[in-house]
Amino acid sequence: SPVPRQYMVLLPFLIHTDSPEKVCVQLTHLNESVTLSATLEYQGENRSLIDDVVSEKDVFTCIPFSLPKSSSQSPVTFITVTVKGATLQFRSRKTVLVKSYESLVFVQTDKPIYKPGQTVLFRIVSLDKDFRPLNEDPKKNRLYQWSKVELKRGLIQLLFNLTSEPMQGTYTVVAQKASGKTVQHPFSVEEYVLPKFEVTVKMPKVITILDEKLKVTVCGLYTFGKPVPGLASFRVCRNFERATTCYGEEAKAVCDEFSGQTDNYGCISEIVKTKLFQLKRSGYENKLHVEAKIKEEETGVELTGTSFSQITTTISRITFEHSDSHYKPGIPFFGQVKLVDGSGAPIANETVRISLEGSQETKYTTNEEGRAWFALNTSALQFPSVAIRVSPAVRPYCYDHSWVVPNYEESYLQLKRFYSPSKSFLKIEPRSETLSCGSSTEVRVHYILTPEATEEEKKIVFYYLVMAKGIIKQAGTHILDLDQESANGVFQLQLPVQADIAPVAQVLVYTTSPSGEVIADSTMFNVEKCFSNKVDLSFSPSEGLPSSNAHLLFRASPDSLCAVRAVDKSVLLMKPEADLSASSVYSLLPVKELHDYHHGPDVLLEEPLEDCIPLKNIVVNGITYSPVEEINEEDAYSILKDMGLKVFTNTKVRKPWYCRIGSYVSEGARFSPPAGLRLASPAVMAGTPVNAISKGTGSCLRSDRLDATVSTPEELTETVRKYFPETWIWNLVPISSEGNADLDVTIPDTITEWKANAFCTSADTGFGLSPTVSLRAFQPFFVELTLPYSVVRGEAFTLKATVFNYLTACIRVSVTLAQSAHFVASPVEKEEESHCLCENGRKTVAWLVTLKSLGQVEFSVSTEALQSQQPCGNAIVETPEKGRKDTVIRQLLVEPEGIEKETVQNSLLCVKGAPVKEKFSLLLPSNVVQDSGRAYFSVLGDIMGTAMQNLHQLLQMPFGCGEQNMVLFAPNIYVLDYLNKTGQLSEEVKSKAIGYLVSGYQRQLNYKHPDGSYSTFGPRYGQPGNTWLTAFVLKSFAQARPHVFIDEKHIQDALVWLSYKQKENGCFRSSGKLLNNAMKGGVDNEVSLTAYITIALLEIPLPVTHSVVRNALFCLETAAAAEKENHVYTKALMAYAFALAGKEDKRKALLGSLEKEAVKKDGSVHWQRPGKEPQVDLPYYHYRAPSAEVEMTSYVLLAYLTTQ
Repeated sequence: SPVPRQYMVLLPFLIHTDSPEKVCVQLTHLNESVTLSATLEYQGENRSLIDDVVSEKDVFTCIPFSLPKSSSQSPVTFITVTVKGATLQFRSRKTVLVKSYESLVFVQTDKPIYKPGQTVLFRIVSLDKDFRPLNEDPKKNRLYQWSKVELKRGLIQLLFNLTSEPMQGTYTVVAQKASGKTVQHPFSVEEYVLPKFEVTVKMPKVITILDEKLKVTVCGLYTFGKPVPGLASFRVCRNFERATTCYGEEAKAVCDEFSGQTDNYGCISEIVKTKLFQLKRSGYENKLHVEAKIKEEETGVELTGTSFSQITTTISRITFEHSDSHYKPGIPFFGQVKLVDGSGAPIANETVRISLEGSQETKYTTNEEGRAWFALNTSALQFPSVAIRVSPAVRPYCYDHSWVVPNYEESYLQLKRFYSPSKSFLKIEPRSETLSCGSSTEVRVHYILTPEATEEEKKIVFYYLVMAKGIIKQAGTHILDLDQESANGVFQLQLPVQADIAPVAQVLVYTTSPSGEVIADSTMFNVEKCFSNKVDLSFSPSEGLPSSNAHLLFRASPDSLCAVRAVDKSVLLMKPEADLSASSVYSLLPVKELHDYHHGPDVLLEEPLEDCIPLKNIVVNGITYSPVEEINEEDAYSILKDMGLKVFTNTKVRKPWYCRIGSYVSEGARFSPPAGLRLASPAVMAGTPVNAISKGTGSCLRSDRLDATVSTPEELTETVRKYFPETWIWNLVPISSEGNADLDVTIPDTITEWKANAFCTSADTGFGLSPTVSLRAFQPFFVELTLPYSVVRGEAFTLKATVFNYLTACIRVSVTLAQSAHFVASPVEKEEESHCLCENGRKTVAWLVTLKSLGQVEFSVSTEALQSQQPCGNAIVETPEKGRKDTVIRQLLVEPEGIEKETVQNSLLCVKGAPVKEKFSLLLPSNVVQDSGRAYFSVLGDIMGTAMQNLHQLLQMPFGCGEQNMVLFAPNIYVLDYLNKTGQLSEEVKSKAIGYLVSGYQRQLNYKHPDGSYSTFGPRYGQPGNTWLTAFVLKSFAQARPHVFIDEKHIQDALVWLSYKQKENGCFRSSGKLLNNAMKGGVDNEVSLTAYITIALLEIPLPVTHSVVRNALFCLETAAAAEKENHVYTKALMAYAFALAGKEDKRKALLGSLEKEAVKKDGSVHWQRPGKEPQVDLPYYHYRAPSAEVEMTSYVLLAYLTTQ
């Protein structure tokens, strides 16, 4: 009889748009040409994935395709596969998920922590899921925004300057992808002094309740790799589960303390007895904490380190490794168990007992790795499901409620029978190790083929697929010739291991028998997380003297672009960061492996079963027997489903479904969703299945320490060290067409270890990452200073200089602090001419320093090895032929005492032929801070000139509280506008002004309340938001928008808050306090406030039709009608408000009324408050107009000039 024609189409159930996908097709035993087509009902139209005419008899091929971006909301889409020939026709329609492709974006900053005033350097990198560079635009940062950023080779470098007084705390760089999703990368801003050494605590990760002691080692190591001498102390504590406040500290934990001097390795070790910590009692936390401190000899600098041990009750634990969930009768069930102790360490040469449900126990002995392999004979098993039990050798058991009990865990494995009508099976042998990239691995496949399955066929074709990252990556066939080989045996497949199948390769092997049965198996192999672009980075040499030259050598794919950074190890000690590693990049992948038919919250419903086969009862000797329906069996469909593959076929993939006559169940009822799950769309079951996420192993960083002392040339080695960056290298380096690059660098002056790493992108091979490499900057004889972050002028602090000698000989040294006009220094102890230093010795010299000047002050300290005859104790002093001298120059920030003030005097001189003299008083107030006074003058032949010349001098860095900051912020906007419109804006002035605006904007947010308003001291002091200030901020932020990025949200929040303060009659209620009443012209009534807010809103600009503006104008119109009562200041404001609103008649009326109150003299016009003589009584001031008079006059001028 002719063999039935078969077809099978396999496709992942999850398809990403804009990304290469594959669909695999198998056609067997064809006897005529057929048309194979697969169409996707996509975005309302049918989209063809395959449309091929097949004329061969047997075909197995995988066809690539990709889908364009989708705008559809629902991810569920239908696919129809048809096979059509002259005499045959198959058609199958199923659902798949279509998701938008997400690029992988990550952000890298040069450091995890910054000081005020430093520059944050950062990079944004965008890759596709094959790690190829993508040029997509991220677009968002709250303090500063870069929009529509162009990426080059998938990356961009940007920078952001922090102000000298930023808010301290955590900041975030936020990159927004084209899809709208954001990626965040945090960094901190703090005032800090970098640590010079690291304190590490070594102790076991886990101890069991039966352990009687544990070893704790505390070590101190300088960043340049030498041990720290000093006093080490540590506390070991075990906390109580419930602490009480009744007895203070002792009620929190039970502790033990240890201390001692560090040894030659910088360490102290102690054996801690656990008896004190009552490991076997309950009522405590299951952790032993250690907090260690090392106080550096002589300088007294103290740093800490912490660690802990987990306390476990598990004495031994046994687990199954790489085990299947089903057994195949006739093929031995291979399994492996591992026996470990509480800390996870393997237990060797121990007996474990393994038993199959209901059968005899077998004893096995574990090997060195704590593993035992077993193979169970399955040929006699009749059950649809069996359990295997493994237990360690018998242990005593005891229980008491206030004690904890040692636990010896055993393990069960539930197995289901695999369904095969012909009793034919395949089994891929599992592998426990991770496959490494760049090699080829052998996959062993066991098979049993019975005559019922093969029938007459002699050449059996096995098909295999390899999936990774949710995509079919490789496919092929293996032909077995039954004339040559047995029907029960093993064959091998070669699997090339590259980055394309990382991190998990899912392998499927199957064959279809002439009867239509599908015999299949699948397994997963863990693959090393590697990249196609192999990047290598190295320093040459790997150790060098400060200020000497070094090379940073790169190797990567030809024409790559590499981004490199090198930072001082001290910065990473200060704040460890999440490393950029293969694991962290792989963790960005949207799909690492597919399982079942769900991804995140999206679930595809099970496909409906074909009609059921009725089960008939049999009557034998008058007794009725009913057949059993097994639900616990697995079939080929469950293997495909577990890999996330959708199958379209006319073969028998599924086990038949039986049903009883008279109790026929509709498929809908059979597959009703579990309670709590709702049906979303006809084809989606909503619910949140739990995905198991495999944790990648951490990356291993190699650090080769060189402890040999550096040989220095013999000539006079005088070094002057003054360049101490925290980030040394931050470059983009193009790689040559040969695949290498060489960056010439000069080692900075810090004596430390520099940590460098690089990543590269290439259009061909994609992304690559180098291991972290180190360069140790070291010299055997040097001086270091211990300085605080900043000091106030006039206050004394102790400056300490420590000389280190790592030469192999004793020397005599002198230490000197260079004199300076900026400070006064006196030695703390009696000054000695020279000090003795032997190998690994040190000496600290201290001065009491009082600073006299402000800003960054330089301290220069030198140490020199002297030519001296004086011995050092019993040791002979080696006199260097030529001197050795090290000078270190460090800067310290000196802040002034007191508060800054500025006064201005103006004079108009009218010169008609004869010279004219004018005297100015330069008298400073008596309480002026010394050296902080300065004066400058300018003369201009133009009346407006004084106001406009040196306009850029008005640019000021905003600082101070909420009011001060805004008063300094706003003029920057007006100055920018004026200079811009008059064509006088230079790039330098522009960048300065914009820098000030960004800074002022950052600062002002300190004073924002959660409700959107602003106040002088911000939300911390419990004062309510202030209406005047909020309107001023709203107006200023709105006007700053053309110049700098202002988050729209802040403008909206302030507007919403102000609208809440508006009363029924349109006027605004006053709220909050202002420190400086001159800010509002000294007039405090609702009408002035409303006029001020109306002006602010119209200047944003909001339209006159806006409800808040409309109501406010109503309030002002009512007030303007009662003309008699209005203050001249209020009238000036109202006149300008009406001018902005285009209410011409109201403006005219008010200007007419103001005209009557104008003060005219000497050919000028101004307005002043009634009854106030404009005079300021201060001895050192010239006559000047108070600000309210200036402000009123300006508003009237604006009202005259503004016409709609």
